[in-house]
Amino acid sequence: MMWTLVLAAALASPSPAAERELPAGPGGVLRGALLQPASDEAATVIIIPGSGATDRDGNNALGRPGSYKLLAEALAERGIASVRIDKRGMFTSAAAGDPNRASISRYAEDMKAWVAAARSATGARCVWLAGHSEGGVVALASVSQPGVCGLVLLATPGRRLGDTIRQQLRDNPANAPLLAQAEGILDELEAGRRVDALAIPPVLMGLFRPEVQDYVIDLLRQDPAAMARGTARPILVVQGGHDIQVTGADADALSAARPGIVRADFPAMGHMLKDAPADRAGNLASYADTARPLTAGLADRIAAFVTEKRK
Repeated sequence: MMWTLVLAAALASPSPAAERELPAGPGGVLRGALLQPASDEAATVIIIPGSGATDRDGNNALGRPGSYKLLAEALAERGIASVRIDKRGMFTSAAAGDPNRASISRYAEDMKAWVAAARSATGARCVWLAGHSEGGVVALASVSQPGVCGLVLLATPGRRLGDTIRQQLRDNPANAPLLAQAEGILDELEAGRRVDALAIPPVLMGLFRPEVQDYVIDLLRQDPAAMARGTARPILVVQGGHDIQVTGADADALSAARPGIVRADFPAMGHMLKDAPADRAGNLASYADTARPLTAGLADRIAAFVTEKRK
């Protein structure tokens, strides 16, 4: 059945799509881009960015892979509308407030505004939330909002975020000299206690700097698998076999949260939704590779899921 759906999505005639700026929230302070095929019957997906200063196209300080824009364009070719958003306080949504005062609940409120804006712009009865990495946690926190069809969780943590961060730190041999100190800082933040800047080594400041600690404390309270267990709405879990940030253990936790959750694995896909080498150095280099295409079959699988589940 799955392959029939994928084939049908792959063979569908592409529709011309037009992109325009889309505002949301009070005064339109939240900003994004709507890419809409000509069809009035198109399913609609909101693409939620991952952690930190990642823009609507999927670009950040690590590089400009443009993964979200590539995904939006690929979905449009398959008759799926999409909205790519800039998070509150960042890029074109800078007027929405201080990004360091964000929280998962504030992001969920923003998603309520985005769902309303996307439904109004497209006429969709409901829209899908496609969250990448940390954006998947935001999607899980927003699933009960009115007008949400269901979720597509792209490289999304399935365990508590402290466990995921610890594994990321341990998997990089370069972190060995600072590992005990990093885990001690995590212990404090998990307990809800802020850590003085003087106790944070410079190399760890990007992860634990005082300005973001309130958000990190809030994030560490989230339990993605429990959140997935708490909704009956359709969920597709997408996992890459060469993802060095979010692993198969995370996808296992999400997939096992309750019956009916669908999983799609792409053995060579890295965290940027593109095929990447298995070795760490080559994998990290792929984060900045603008020319590298999306993993083959990814857009087909998403299009098949959101099209089938909306019938």
